[in-house]
Amino acid sequence: MMRAMLACCMLVAMSAAAQTLYKSTLPDGRVVYGDKPDPAAVKVDPITPDTSKGGLGGVATPGESQTLRQMQGARESREGATTRIQAAQKALEDAEAARMAGKEPLSGERIGIAGGGSRLTDSYDARQRQLEQAVEKARRDLDAARSAR
Repeated sequence: MMRAMLACCMLVAMSAAAQTLYKSTLPDGRVVYGDKPDPAAVKVDPITPDTSKGGLGGVATPGESQTLRQMQGARESREGATTRIQAAQKALEDAEAARMAGKEPLSGERIGIAGGGSRLTDSYDARQRQLEQAVEKARRDLDAARSAR
């Protein structure tokens, strides 16, 4: 007797797992779930419950699933933008540090002049321009990363 009841319960549970549910949206905006569409509904979405995880799946319409995928894509995009901004900030800090470290003339960038003094060479000026351009490029890249957010 006990085995017969257990078998009957299992058959009912299996048929319920494959059953289609209906998400009915009523004219006042309320949402009702049932095994039949609500006759007063303005919108009805058929739903097949996800039982692949031992009954732990949620009930979602195709539209809700698409919205979830869009939200996940937007989150990944924001996280990627944050990563790009952080990398651009680091590049700017590195370029500014290189410019500060490059202020001192390197050997060979000074030429002695008559009277005992010295002057900076054209190669020093070129190196300074290159360092400044690197800082400016890093600033533009950071601005671009921030505006793409």
